[in-house]
Amino acid sequence: MYNSKIIGLGKYVPDNVVTNADLSKMMDTNDEWITERTGIKERRWVKEGSGDTTATMGVKAAKQAIERAGIDKDDIDFIIFATLSPDMYFPGPGVQVQHALDIKTVGALDVRNQCSGFVYALSVADNFIKTGMYKNILVIGSELHSQGLDKTTRGRGVTVIFGDGAGAAILTREEDNSKGILSTHLHSQGEHAEELVLVAPGMGKRWVSDILADNDPDDVSYFPHMNGQFVFKNAVVRFSEVIMEGLAKNNMDKEAIDMLIPHQANLRIAQFIQKKFGLSDDQVFNNIMKYGNTTAASIPIALTEAWEQGKVKEGDNVVLAAFGSGFTWGSVIIKW
Repeated sequence: MYNSKIIGLGKYVPDNVVTNADLSKMMDTNDEWITERTGIKERRWVKEGSGDTTATMGVKAAKQAIERAGIDKDDIDFIIFATLSPDMYFPGPGVQVQHALDIKTVGALDVRNQCSGFVYALSVADNFIKTGMYKNILVIGSELHSQGLDKTTRGRGVTVIFGDGAGAAILTREEDNSKGILSTHLHSQGEHAEELVLVAPGMGKRWVSDILADNDPDDVSYFPHMNGQFVFKNAVVRFSEVIMEGLAKNNMDKEAIDMLIPHQANLRIAQFIQKKFGLSDDQVFNNIMKYGNTTAASIPIALTEAWEQGKVKEGDNVVLAAFGSGFTWGSVIIKW
């Protein structure tokens, strides 16, 4: 059985920077309020008319990852695309990437696990490669939140958090089982599904016909809802658990972590985990200050930047961990 190894990373974020001061002109908020609660100073939002979509941002990140991997696009055997914000309700953006990159008719899979989407996608790719089914897999996390947010005071608790962007990774077969992805760990707790949710459009409660029929300007079912304190309390527990699960699986202790890259949900969560595990600033990578929460894109963007800055090096033990809507959460343990 093989291991899988990341051999190429890429990212793309829109040029348009939206600061906390910019948001204060749209809603009743300010830089101090946002920074204190989230650690976010600015985020990137797609500018109208730019041509950026969830799929096109994913393509841009993918092109960079393919180039850095030193492979040809036609060496890719499979595509996995993680997002909560597809260009269309269906089909998903995986097939759009296949077409845009002019890759032969390989399979394309979409993962809808929100903040933990990239971790889930890596796990799927890892297991496809482990079994020998595929050799080279393109994994993308991409999100365009800004066009679906309530940019009024009513929605500020959610809107100030989220940003747009994409990240991508190329995974390939590794015959040395001591290298690459060592293990992945996935969990869910659906009883809390409605604590972080976007209800409409959905067949279960509010479909397009309901929204059109009611034509209610106060209908917030198509904006994201989050029970922030409840999500925070669960996140810090599940992050810790799933990181420890991954370390234990590989006979490691917390001192073995060279780099922890958590999903960029809230800087306060990351700081809590850092303190609990006794990690230094050099052992944890955060960029939420610049980009906000980019959901499925946050880990690949952060991993790409950490690698670009020389903070992820050959031989390092790298831990990826995520928690989000569903609730779903997971971790990935990598020997770089």
